[in-house]
Parts: sequence; structure tokens; C-alpha cells
Amino acid sequence: MSGDQPLPGGEPVPEKTDEAVLGETPDIHGAYPRLTEDQTARLAEHGQRRSMAPNEVLIQEGERCETLFVVLSGTVAVVEDYGTPEERVLRVHGPGRFIGELGLLHGQVAFYTAVAREPGQVLAVSLDQLRHLVSQDSAIGDVVLRACLGRRALLVGQGAGFRIIGSRYSPDTRRLREFAIRNRLPHRWIDLETDEEAEELLRRFGVRPEETPLVIWRDTTLLRNPSNAELAQLIGLPSLPAGDRHGDVLIIGSGPAGLAAAVYAASEGLSTTVVEAMATGGQAGTSSRIENLLGFPAGISGAELTERAVLQADKFGARISLPVEATGLCSEDEDHYVVALADGSEIAARAVVLATGARYRRLQVPGIERLEGTSVHYSATAYEAQQCRTDPVAVVGGGNSAGQAVLFLGGFASKVHLLVRGPSLEAGMSRYLVDQVESHPRVEVMLHTEVTEAIGQEALEELDVVDNRTGGHRRLAVRGLFVFTGAEPHTEWLADTIALDSRGFVLTGPEAQEARAYPELWLARGRSCTTLETSLPGVFAVGDVRSGSVKRVASAAGEGAMAIHFVHRHLGYSAAPGTTGTPAATGGSDVSPRLRHQESAWLA
Repeated sequence: MSGDQPLPGGEPVPEKTDEAVLGETPDIHGAYPRLTEDQTARLAEHGQRRSMAPNEVLIQEGERCETLFVVLSGTVAVVEDYGTPEERVLRVHGPGRFIGELGLLHGQVAFYTAVAREPGQVLAVSLDQLRHLVSQDSAIGDVVLRACLGRRALLVGQGAGFRIIGSRYSPDTRRLREFAIRNRLPHRWIDLETDEEAEELLRRFGVRPEETPLVIWRDTTLLRNPSNAELAQLIGLPSLPAGDRHGDVLIIGSGPAGLAAAVYAASEGLSTTVVEAMATGGQAGTSSRIENLLGFPAGISGAELTERAVLQADKFGARISLPVEATGLCSEDEDHYVVALADGSEIAARAVVLATGARYRRLQVPGIERLEGTSVHYSATAYEAQQCRTDPVAVVGGGNSAGQAVLFLGGFASKVHLLVRGPSLEAGMSRYLVDQVESHPRVEVMLHTEVTEAIGQEALEELDVVDNRTGGHRRLAVRGLFVFTGAEPHTEWLADTIALDSRGFVLTGPEAQEARAYPELWLARGRSCTTLETSLPGVFAVGDVRSGSVKRVASAAGEGAMAIHFVHRHLGYSAAPGTTGTPAATGGSDVSPRLRHQESAWLA
């Protein structure tokens, strides 16, 4: 390269090479990419160039992060516990690198401090400008999103962020850890039973062991046994607005089905709210790699797919709030449903989409409960894999999720035992996964095998397994157990409201309409129940929670998109908000022009 290229406004882009800056942290798995001059110039069209002095703080740990910084000259250090005796440098970035991670895209607080180590210049891009650019420019969007996801995984692996102090035997400790893990929140767990640091911290803060679990951040914030909502508020996860809670569509659940419904509803101009009890992405969000999803020939991790969908929904104006748990559903009037929430508040909408998914059944064997969250897991992401390091592990299950977990863990563990109680993999696993699993050099497939006991006090040491044909037992020396057994819906709160099948999944279409005590609702409406509609007109079910659904990411996303088509049909039978029109089906003309236009767009 012979010289610098100009930034908009005539200022030159500092010349960069592929050589690492002295003292700069090497790129790790694409988490610290160096932007090209063209990418920097495009970012400069949306940002402001500014100088930075030595020791100037660009991002402060614990404060909301609202700016992406691109280093043009000088170096920037990313530091944890800045200005305290525990201060440690996590990484150093030079020219061409950008400062920011996943929390930046979601408006969360920062889990680190970014401080100028040498004088220089940075390009500052606001959060709104960055979101717009990521959604519009696929090249920059891919670089930024993948780097942010990689950085978040590294922060989690480094034990950065807040600390959870609690006993492995405490259900509340497990609850907080699960919430943090599922939401990919950087944290470190300090076990009250085994970690010497726990006792010192309890003395420092004057807390008795029975008052745990605790959440401690930066030695300035202490929460005693906080709820998930309190922890979310500390981090800056999105919550429901305090104002008007009436809208067109309320989507309950944010797995692939719920997120797809949110994208299509919001993009069609419907006011759309999504509430999620645990974490965006659902079960798919915990998948290490999804390879059979149309359009991703090299596969995509569940975390990346989730973040892309969340950004897409946000771009169109959908509001996603968590942790918000729905506890009841009732009809407010002829045109609105009201959903009761666990915090005692309510939210109303003209149509409701149930996308609550299903949860993996917990393995019920002796010794397993005390090890859950430490060496027994119900997902297989980079976080769990780092805990196992290179130790041998076991995976229970015969479906696609188990197969994906086996292949992912095979890149870390020295040995992976796949335990399947049935006679073959083909019964529940896609052919492409069967071939990969059976040919993997570190994987041992054990058919007709079930776990009978988990052995270990502080961590899993062995599994006792039985051959269900012969009754013969065998001990497996493993340090981690990953469970992907059958799923069951969380629909207890709907049991007295809509029709469910014998296993608790939501009935839709003709089966729902024919359910006892519900046909008169459809006679009064003058129409039939649509394909994804439940026994209540205007309430739809999509994805894994729906009876008879195909448990695949692609089908869940397809159902979520298709449900919005049926939402438009339903809303076409109701007057627009604030009007008293006659249903379009009976020839009335006072139906919202916006709704009529949207339906015709869907049918085009």
C-alpha cells in the first residue's frame, strides 16, 4: 500500500498492516478482527473522529455502553476491576480494531473498562448508528456480530463480570446460574461449599451463609438472593415499558418461532411485544451448531442465529422484554386478550401468539441433582465446554440436539460417550448427523444404554449405566454429563383456558375447534379456526409448544412467520383500535385500512 485513504471530510485513514501492534492481544477465533480501510471508511460515514489522551476512559465498567470505538491510532486496553487492587488487563487493541462486545448491541452495561494506553485517535459510532449499519451492511454486520459473540464467550470463559456466591445445593443458586448462562452474561460462580474465597467475601460484606446466594459486582453492588428480574435490571436487559401496554400482537416466548413472528409482525406495521421468561433463543439458542437450516450451508450456532434474529426484530420496532413470565390468559373484551404476568402486572393485545417452546426433561437418577449446573448440563455451548476442558464426557439422548452436542464437544473432550436407550440413532437423528457422529474418532456410541446413577461429590466422577437388554452395569469415568432427552411443554398456566392434548401441548386448527366446550366460540365468530389458531379465536400457537409440530428450527421459524398471516386474517374480522366497524367478513367497510393493506400484501 502506497499511502493513506481519505475518511469522509478529507482526513486520512492511518495505514494499517497485518502485523500485530506491539503488545496487542492476538486475534482469537475471529473475536478481534482488524477492520479493512474500506470498512473503517464506511463506519466513518456514521461516526465522529476524536482524540484520546493517555489513561482516558472510553467505556466504564458498570455503565451503559452506547458507543462503538474504532481505534485509528494508539492503543486501548480492556481492563477488569479498573483502579482497584484486583485490576487485570484482559486484552489490548491497536489501530483497526474496534472496542465493544455483545452488550453494546443490546444497550447493556459494560462488563469491563476500556482505557487509552497510548495517545491516539478513535472513531466513535453511536449505538443507534451502529444498529442501523449492522442491519443494513451485511459485510460490516457479519464482522461486528461474530466478533461481539466471540468476545462475550471469552469474557464468560475468563470469569469476568459479576460474581455469584452460593451453595451448589441451593435451588436459588442454580436458578441464578442458569439465568446467567442462558443469557450469556459474564460471571463467575464461587461455590460456598468448596471455594475458600467465598468465606472471605462473606466476612467482607457482613453476610451470613444462610443469606446466600449473593450477586456481587465491582465490590460496590451486592444483591441478596435477587430475583431474575432484579439481576436483569442490574445488567440492563430490556424490560417492559411502564406506560401503555396495549398493542396489536403479544408474542409469548422468543425461540425461533417467537422471533420469526416478531420479525414478520413488526415489519408489517403491527405494534409487537415479545415477552420471554428466561432467555432469547429458546432451546435453539443453546445449540452449538445448527447445520440443517436453509441458507446456512456451513451451519450456524444457536447464539449467533438468536442474536441476528433479535437485531432484525429490533430493527423493525418489535419490543423484546425479559425476564417476563406469563401466568394467565383471559379475554378483556371481544377484541382484546389480557395476559397476567408473574410480577402482578398485565399486558393486553388484540392477538396473542404462544411460542413458549418446550424444555428438556431433567434426568431423574440418584446423585444427579447436586451436580446440576456444575458438571451436569442441559445445553452444550462454549461456556459448558470450557468447564469440561479436555476431560471425557457423556451425552444422553438420541435426537438432533444430542448429535450436535456430541460433535461440538468432540472438539474439546478427549472422549465423548453418546448414551442412547434405543436400538439405533436413525430413529431420532438426521442422517447427516448420524454419519458424522458414527465416524468421529473421539465418539463412542452406546445403544440400549441408560444412566442409573451419577457419582461424585464436588463434581461428576463416574456414571453408572445399564444395558437395558441384558441388565449388565458398567462404570464410565466422565467429568461432564450433557442431557438432551425428550421435551415437555410449560403450559400449566393455560390448562383451564385453551384446549391441550394429553401431554400438555397446545391443540390448533380443526382439533382445537372440535375440543369440547369451544365450538360455540367459532359459531359466534362466523368463521372456522385457522391452521395455527388455538381453541380461542385470535390466540395462536407455534413451534414446539404446538401439538403435532415438527421439532426443527426451520419449521418453528416457518410457523412463526405463517402465524402472522393468520393474525392479519383475525384482525380483519375486528374493528381497528378506537373504531366500531362491522367485520369485513360480513361486508362491513369500517375495517382499518392499514390492516386491509397488510393482508393483501401477505397474500400477494
